Amino acid sequence: MSETPTAASAPPPAPGAEEYVALAFVNSAVALPGGHSMDFLGTPEATNRWLTEHGLAPADAGVREMCAAQLRSLREHLRSLLAARVEGVPALPSALAAVNDALSKAPTAALLYWDEKNGPYRAAPCPTDQILGRALATLAADAADLLTGPDADRLTNCGSAPCNRYLLRHGRRHWCSTRCGDRARAARAYARRTQAQAQADAQAEADAQSQSQARED
Repeated sequence: MSETPTAASAPPPAPGAEEYVALAFVNSAVALPGGHSMDFLGTPEATNRWLTEHGLAPADAGVREMCAAQLRSLREHLRSLLAARVEGVPALPSALAAVNDALSKAPTAALLYWDEKNGPYRAAPCPTDQILGRALATLAADAADLLTGPDADRLTNCGSAPCNRYLLRHGRRHWCSTRCGDRARAARAYARRTQAQAQADAQAEADAQSQSQARED
């Protein structure tokens, strides 16, 4: 069941997400307990809001579903690459191709302009029809920097099921938030209690069978 994301319901940024916008991007679809989920790119309006909050588009960009779908597609490819890096397996060629295609959308050089008062200057163009391309290129480049940089060895996935977020590990921490850490600790405590109870029940049954056998003898 998908929930409408709100500021109050959104989990805090995972460690590293404030340093790498690509990490925030792949974490924009969140799996929650009880079969619930939250997608910050689920609608064009939500996508526009997410891009604006992360400095990738103006508030009046007018993102449409086609643009939102392209961003969701790149997100899945990036998640695939992060998973491959964490698990130490080869990356899918289709994911690499998608990222490289997004990288190619970035302008290669700032253009030359001429201001009537101040004279010539250079700036990267950003007409409305290039907003999506710039966002895709920025996210792809940031992900490439993360995967090839010194922080790549700290990349991991949250160790608290069903959370699907990625983070940069600090020490032995494998949780993306205090909420997930508490849930993981509670799950381990429950597992220990259940195992202990099962062992106690098995021992009690064995003792009962032993006593019954002794009476028969």
